[in-house]
Amino acid sequence: MQRNFGAGGPAVSAIGQGSWYSEQGDRREAIAAFRRGLDLGLGHIDTAEMYGDGRSEALIGEAITGRRDEVFLVSKVLPHNASRQSARAACERSLKHLRTDRLDCYLLHWRGPHPLAETFAAFEALKQEGKILSWGVSNFDEDDLDEALAAAGKGRIACNQVLYHLRERAIEHAVIPWCERNGIAVTAYSPFGHDDFPAPGSAQGKALAEIAAAHGATPRQVALAFLTRRASLFAIPKAGKVGHVEDNAGALHLALSETEIARIDAAFPLGRKPHALPMI
Repeated sequence: MQRNFGAGGPAVSAIGQGSWYSEQGDRREAIAAFRRGLDLGLGHIDTAEMYGDGRSEALIGEAITGRRDEVFLVSKVLPHNASRQSARAACERSLKHLRTDRLDCYLLHWRGPHPLAETFAAFEALKQEGKILSWGVSNFDEDDLDEALAAAGKGRIACNQVLYHLRERAIEHAVIPWCERNGIAVTAYSPFGHDDFPAPGSAQGKALAEIAAAHGATPRQVALAFLTRRASLFAIPKAGKVGHVEDNAGALHLALSETEIARIDAAFPLGRKPHALPMI
């Protein structure tokens, strides 16, 4: 299942592969998982210079060697490296780690000390040189997005990567509608939560299991299908093992009915809009 990554953007797999902490596990196993993900159509691979101080990027660089054209490759610059000159240096380090000459999308990891206009000017320069093909932001709430749009102008911001899972749906209040109005892709990081996916015996876990059983699927596949139920939505679950990535890939072909979506919505209430956008 592929969809446009932002207005007029390239076709990208709705479910991809995250890499946070991937460098801390068995290296050969992680590389095998990334490659198996590519076999199964999970071509959207996300990383960041922060992850393992570049070690995650280096691992992915090894995993995609010889297969670069199959990958929609995303990395992120740390806020303190997001000045005009530092962003260039950071991008070039990431490219070296990843063994590639280009990033498909480059993101500001979160807001920091440098003016957005300066960061975006750096991104535009990198884009003009072909070192990045698009750029965006991460962990931006709607107020941040308003400011980003004013600084960048329309049609330049490709993506906003944010925390989104069944138990943390804050972005549905304003961030998703804002991004959809402005043709910006929304990428969900940590789509299974942070070690708190619903237990099988819980009421929420049972709801997922019953829906999964009706499709011959798994609860995690149901969660991913819900989180990517709209054309603007993408998800990048981490999978350090081949079996996990194979399970994630099964969600590419899972379509939930309106009744099933309503049941999940009821089992995992949206809640009130928080004062600040959640992030980890």
